[in-house]
Amino acid sequence: MASLAPTLTSAQSAPTEVTPLLGTSATKPQAQVREEAVTPFFRQEEQPDDDGEDAPLPIVQIALLCYCRMVEPVAFFSIFPFINKMILETGNIEEADVGFYSGLIESLFSVTQMLLMISWGKAADRFGRKPVLVFSLSGVAVATTLFGFSQTIWQMILFRCIAGVFAGTIVTVRAMISENSTHKTQARAFSLFAFTAYLGTFLGPLLGGLLCNPADQYPYLFGNFQFLRDYPYALPTFATGLFGASAVFLATISKSSGDKASTDPKMSTWELLKAPGVSMVLYLYGHTMLLTFAYTVVLPLFWFTAPELGGFGFSPRQISTFLGLAGVSQALWTLLVFPPLQHRLGTGGVLRLCALVWPIVFAVWPICSILLVNNYMTAFWILVPTNVAVGYGVSMAHTCAQLALNDISPSHYTLGTLNAISLVLISGIRAFSPAVFTSIFAAGIRDQILGGYLVWFVVTILAIVLAVAVFWLPKKAEGKLKHNNSAD
Repeated sequence: MASLAPTLTSAQSAPTEVTPLLGTSATKPQAQVREEAVTPFFRQEEQPDDDGEDAPLPIVQIALLCYCRMVEPVAFFSIFPFINKMILETGNIEEADVGFYSGLIESLFSVTQMLLMISWGKAADRFGRKPVLVFSLSGVAVATTLFGFSQTIWQMILFRCIAGVFAGTIVTVRAMISENSTHKTQARAFSLFAFTAYLGTFLGPLLGGLLCNPADQYPYLFGNFQFLRDYPYALPTFATGLFGASAVFLATISKSSGDKASTDPKMSTWELLKAPGVSMVLYLYGHTMLLTFAYTVVLPLFWFTAPELGGFGFSPRQISTFLGLAGVSQALWTLLVFPPLQHRLGTGGVLRLCALVWPIVFAVWPICSILLVNNYMTAFWILVPTNVAVGYGVSMAHTCAQLALNDISPSHYTLGTLNAISLVLISGIRAFSPAVFTSIFAAGIRDQILGGYLVWFVVTILAIVLAVAVFWLPKKAEGKLKHNNSAD
């Protein structure tokens, strides 16, 4: 067997407990060039432990970065509970027009974020992670706070766009988590990263709903504060801004002596896309998220639709219950199952496993509908919660895609830009996929194409395509570690 190329030692590349909190390695990583090839379902070839397999995960650093990660989803989702009422009360518009402006304001955050994502990534690569992190967090905190003081729709649009402009946090945090973990510990690190994103999507609406219009919600506490009557939506946005400010404070006081700007030769976006394996990993990432977005928008519609049309006829309470079960399942799979599974099978093995299961998960839902129509209720109520609890294990594919992206990066200093490109891709898919798949669903129901199950046929075919495409995952992105106890 050919000998492996020399790699960096653990002391050179792996962060330790004394590594500066938001620092980057001062040593330039050695580039590894490997050929792409079709891989078996679970690769037996193992990657050498070139990142210090036994280096412990720096929990303090990762915890801080995950805390910073929550700022963006909290800022994005916190306005959802009150945005419609705020528009109606401050916009001086007809109630029929509220939906248009609500959708516009909610989406502008993501649109401006998408337009500047690559610029934030390049800035993090050029000037260092910490300055970009502190600057972007500060901008989001201020703009989010000001949103609650808006007195016109145009002020709301302006502050929402400003918040999106500064929402480069996720790009920087992704790169920094990669730099503070090794091949052995990055699965655990990114499972925590994913979990805090889920937590942020929960905390944001909770803050918005509990704190909006406090003078009326809690008159015994805030009824005498005229300021809160004049600005009924200032408290939730102030709380969100304070959350962002706390992240700014923690990032600012942290040690940063190792956080240096890149001295590597710069790579343009086009050069990065042409680097070995990068385009394939980006494609797999995009395909994975396409299936995710399709599933997210179609499943509640399917549950709501009447059984005679090809759905379940669930009530809002039932839909809420099963979505809650889905969220718990997703978190448990990501936190508890993914790290040991990735350590055993590697990133590519887990990704191929998820891709194999995905078509089965999609195909089960029409079967459940048929059981319901034919009154096989026992089988129906066993299969539905099982498919929710077990089927959401495919969410591990999201973290696999992120790890593959980290591994395929040409160098340490292109992580920020590469993560930004992936986020732009995901934002673009998120922009059109809901409309496309709900339209397919509606057409199938309206014309009873394939018994009303047209959309499940389409997404199952797309899932099969992914199951085939993952066999072209580049070797460098396999993420299979060499275990210390393996035979020579």
